[in-house]
Amino acid sequence: MDIFTAEKVTKQFANHRALNKVSISVPKQSIFGLLGPNGAGKTTFIRIINQITAPDEGKLFFTGEKLMPKHVEFIGYLPEERGLYKKMKVGEQAIYLARLKGISKTDAVKKLKNWFEKFDILNWWNRKVEELSKGMQQKIQFIITILHQPELLIFDEPFSGFDPINVNILKDEILNLRENGATIIFSTHNMSSVEELCDHIALIDNAEKILDGQVNEIKQQYKSNTFEIIFDGFKGDFNSFLNPEFEIVSNGNNEDTNSIKIRIPDKSSPNELIQNLLPHLTINSFNEIIPTMNEIFIKKVNENAGK
Repeated sequence: MDIFTAEKVTKQFANHRALNKVSISVPKQSIFGLLGPNGAGKTTFIRIINQITAPDEGKLFFTGEKLMPKHVEFIGYLPEERGLYKKMKVGEQAIYLARLKGISKTDAVKKLKNWFEKFDILNWWNRKVEELSKGMQQKIQFIITILHQPELLIFDEPFSGFDPINVNILKDEILNLRENGATIIFSTHNMSSVEELCDHIALIDNAEKILDGQVNEIKQQYKSNTFEIIFDGFKGDFNSFLNPEFEIVSNGNNEDTNSIKIRIPDKSSPNELIQNLLPHLTINSFNEIIPTMNEIFIKKVNENAGK
């Protein structure tokens, strides 16, 4: 079942079309990557989901119902542009924001202190926000976003400003949230995070969706039948014996690295390549090269720019 669905959503600002008939479906209890270069329309789309702004055209559904103001309480949103009241004490502000989400003061204090302790920031409870580092402020906003246990969480560049240790802590918490039933829409430019976290993605560029699907299926779709072979026992010219149908993509056959990348035609099998190589060298490893999401992202955006 899909927790959120958008059908042909369009949004126009003066002379700029931010979204043009964009449709996506977000499966329940998944991590969904909403990707795209700067200015592609991602933030506009997120603002529409949160009902901060409305689409000019299109339909929006939450758990099968038309998206309504009542659904806001089931959505948690961590925007890219953070905002805390700098002169307020951390604990007071966190309680205030938790109360706005319908949590009683008693429950808010209990839940907040548990999370503050988990994130190792409890000793900052009575300090002013302006005394906190950017990373600490982001931890607090992350906690406030998830505290009321919404069904749908939207994180816009959640790792911005974090060091690698805290990035890993946050990634673990996002995975835990999914395991406990939450659905996450995750917007980022960090493709390695997409590889680690996302089940599905949609790529938006120039206001239009140009790619979507399951991450593993997309990576399989864009592979190019290219294999990396690491070997021993050969220093000569591969062209002297390699089947001409096999294309050498890169050759690291030198004193330091015995490796080569070879692309085979669709009609050939990896076994044929191995059989061609075995009489001439000892194969230590033979691996198909699967494109990264970063490579696919660049390829699709460049293709779209060339249209």
